[in-house]
Amino acid sequence: MLLAAGRGERMRPLTDTTPKPLLQVHGQPLMGWLLRALAQGGVRRAVINTAWLGEQIEAAFGAAFSSLSLPIGYSHEGRDFGGALETAGGIARALPLLCPPDAPGKNTDIFWLLAGDVFVPDFVFSAAAVARFAASDKLAHLWLVPNPAHNPRGDFGLATSESQHGIGLALNLPAGDPQPRYTYSTIGLYRKALFEAPWCEIPSGNPQGVKAPLAPLLRKAMDNGRVSAELYTADWTDVGTPERLAQLNT
Repeated sequence: MLLAAGRGERMRPLTDTTPKPLLQVHGQPLMGWLLRALAQGGVRRAVINTAWLGEQIEAAFGAAFSSLSLPIGYSHEGRDFGGALETAGGIARALPLLCPPDAPGKNTDIFWLLAGDVFVPDFVFSAAAVARFAASDKLAHLWLVPNPAHNPRGDFGLATSESQHGIGLALNLPAGDPQPRYTYSTIGLYRKALFEAPWCEIPSGNPQGVKAPLAPLLRKAMDNGRVSAELYTADWTDVGTPERLAQLNT
């Protein structure tokens, strides 16, 4: 699932007429880089949620990412509810598309989640990562990055050991804890169960259009040891301002 429902306030005036995932990075829409990487990683189907100028996103990509034949479904929160449902609300809305009960194959309760406005040209959406996650008891696995200038305090801690090869538990650190924090890259693997009771009270499909953030669900699962993470140190940019976009394109 690619998250593309935000208004992109910090990117104005560019986003007054163009949704942020369609802004150009090195000659192609920002989201096009992500769709290409997903297809190359063996992902068989993508879901995009939309709100602000969502019709432009569907017009740009249609029912499939044509160059790699990646089928795309849409969850139009703006059309259905008049605006974005925030991250957890949007995922709950899209669950019937993400994890349909009649989907063939294995690991049908697992999906990648990523924001449509990050630039990660070297990230690999690998089948090995999915298999490792599927074999665990975790509800989510996050890729964390060193803190950028716009988020110096970071989001979550990370507890690893040498035997874990850099993979460990994501930590919901209390205020004042001296352990280092890292920034959530917005890339993760998730189980459908995280968006069901007892973790999430929103019914599948979110028929009432409940708005809900993702962080409280993640922190609750972290407090129960159910979220793993690893540190990603290759190129990563949260394309959140015109200045960052200009830097990427130079």
